[in-house]
Amino acid sequence: MPAEPSIRALNTAEIGLAVEWAAAEGWNPGLSDAACFATVDPAGFLVAELDGAPAAVISVVNYDPRFAFLGFYIVRPDLRGRGIGLRLWQAGLAHAGARTIGLDGVVAQQANYASQGFAFAHRNIRFTGAPEAGETGETGETGETVPLAQVSFEAVAASDARVFPASRAAFLKAWIAAPGHEGRAVLREGRLAGWGVVRPARTGWKIGPLVAEDAEVADSLFRALRAAAGSDSIVLDVPEPNAPALALARRHGLNPVFETARMYRGSLRPATLEPVYGVTSFELG
Repeated sequence: MPAEPSIRALNTAEIGLAVEWAAAEGWNPGLSDAACFATVDPAGFLVAELDGAPAAVISVVNYDPRFAFLGFYIVRPDLRGRGIGLRLWQAGLAHAGARTIGLDGVVAQQANYASQGFAFAHRNIRFTGAPEAGETGETGETGETVPLAQVSFEAVAASDARVFPASRAAFLKAWIAAPGHEGRAVLREGRLAGWGVVRPARTGWKIGPLVAEDAEVADSLFRALRAAAGSDSIVLDVPEPNAPALALARRHGLNPVFETARMYRGSLRPATLEPVYGVTSFELG
């Protein structure tokens, strides 16, 4: 009989393994993604080992007592089809306990996730492209953007709480302050009208989250965040139900290259997609 895998949590120094495997799969993770995950739930990265070597990885990050997000679910290519991934999957779900769990899975696996109790919510579409020739990072009619660090963190957290189904203040603090991350915001009459973060990835830069009260604010933020990336390519993950967000991506010359199925198991705290012009990450929601 084949050997049974052993399952354990990755320590902080080992979390980079999940990122390396994600990069090998073409997922293009951000350079500081794993470190930001670890500030929230360092026990949420699991590895299945076979004969002392990594065979599969998964992350199930518990944001709060009610919500977790699943990502980095990868089985080593030469070991697929042997049931190792299923055992690790089950261990990941056990780590979440009774929490509602979200994930962004490849559409081809949607039926498998449904068999595990996950319900389809919507598609997310990945757009990518280089800055258009002649365009700058100047803002639109909304006015100047300001560094996100100049905005009170309480205002940012309150905005995030309207669009994400969990409290994630610890994660947001790490995300905004991570090395290489650049945040911008738009203020209207002193209040926060929109904000976003751009970060370096294995290839190019990724914008996410991008949250705005209307398309004009979103456009100003996109231009400012794209300018921070210089001439490198940009990745923007857009929730398909947000038609103005899809239009923004296309207007700036980005092309759809990939899609995921956002799915949930369990009931959700109310949140709205209307202000979400860019998803934070497929691995962490």
